[in-house]
Amino acid sequence: MSSSTTGPARSTSPLRLGYGTNGLTDLRLDEALGLLSDLGYDGVGLTLDHMHLDPLAPDLAARTARVARRLDELGLGVTVETGARYVLDPRRKHGPSLLAPDPEDRATRVQLLLRAVRVAADLGAHAVHCFSGTLPAGTPPDEAWKRLAVSLTPVLEAARAAHVPLAVEPEPGHLLATLDDFHHLRGLLGDPEPAALGLTLDLGHCQCLEPLPPADCLRAAAPWVHHVQIEDMRRGVHEHLPFGDGEIDFPPVLAALAELTAGGYPGLTVVELPRHSHAGPELARTSLSFLRQETPTC
Repeated sequence: MSSSTTGPARSTSPLRLGYGTNGLTDLRLDEALGLLSDLGYDGVGLTLDHMHLDPLAPDLAARTARVARRLDELGLGVTVETGARYVLDPRRKHGPSLLAPDPEDRATRVQLLLRAVRVAADLGAHAVHCFSGTLPAGTPPDEAWKRLAVSLTPVLEAARAAHVPLAVEPEPGHLLATLDDFHHLRGLLGDPEPAALGLTLDLGHCQCLEPLPPADCLRAAAPWVHHVQIEDMRRGVHEHLPFGDGEIDFPPVLAALAELTAGGYPGLTVVELPRHSHAGPELARTSLSFLRQETPTC
């Protein structure tokens, strides 16, 4: 993979488009970044994982500095994502979570998020992403919400100090699954300012379970959006699909994204296909082509 910054010019699209490294796990990180730059992407959603800037391996600061230099060489923006499936526990998908019954387990997840905040600050990232986790068996919802708020408090404080917004993702099947759930969390945390606590808005998730269409969800959530993920999806089925394989009507969605950008949103719109790494390079190419074709230019 060439390390040159020459290649396709960045799009004249009003959106800053990126691709998630969780959909490029068969590539080394340097190769993945080079690929995205060569294709003409504006940035990357960087999931901290054992194959891509492992947050638990030694010399994290030095490795982060190297990635920062590489991003700068390639002209890529970045958002740091924390959705790696087994980075903390090889036997529990996304475990342990912020809702775990064991306080030490919750602390393990908090420590990962604190590391992610430091990495995001060192990379100059637009935001650091996180999620609640699923409701543990036998845990009353009120207790789970309390655990979530208490666990996120030090992460929010660290994000404020680092001037990196915390972007919580409503995730189907999780305790915090909807936009209404996000606002419930905001209330529990004392209504933090949107610049400190905001949203990762996955537009496929909106198609999956929100009552409003994805474009309307985006407009309603606009004051809190710090990170956007995009893919196709079907109603009621949480399966990330390549564009055209689901039910989303993309022209209204992309028009709403153009409005968000025109209103001052500085972040990325990142293609999120975490189960398609086997075809990652080709899907990165076709996804960018689709989004450029469908996005209004003004």
